[in-house]
Amino acid sequence: MTHAQALGSGRSVVVYWRPGCPFCERLRLGLGTRGRQAAWVDIWRDPDAAAFVRSVNDGNETVPTVVVDGVPHTNPDAATIRPALTA
Repeated sequence: MTHAQALGSGRSVVVYWRPGCPFCERLRLGLGTRGRQAAWVDIWRDPDAAAFVRSVNDGNETVPTVVVDGVPHTNPDAATIRPALTA
């Protein structure tokens, strides 16, 4: 999914990630099956997504960056994100 698609998806949770990121994998595992309800955007495949991540992280491509109801969270734990995803 791209940044533009995620914005138009109507999903309340968007996870910006990149391959090989251990923190992203930890979040994915921590969310379990609920993680499928989020929009997952690979910042290495989408320059607009990478630019967005930099814009909310002082110029850094810190992932995972998770947007919940429009509010960005940098490297959150799964317990912070899980309540925004339905069971």
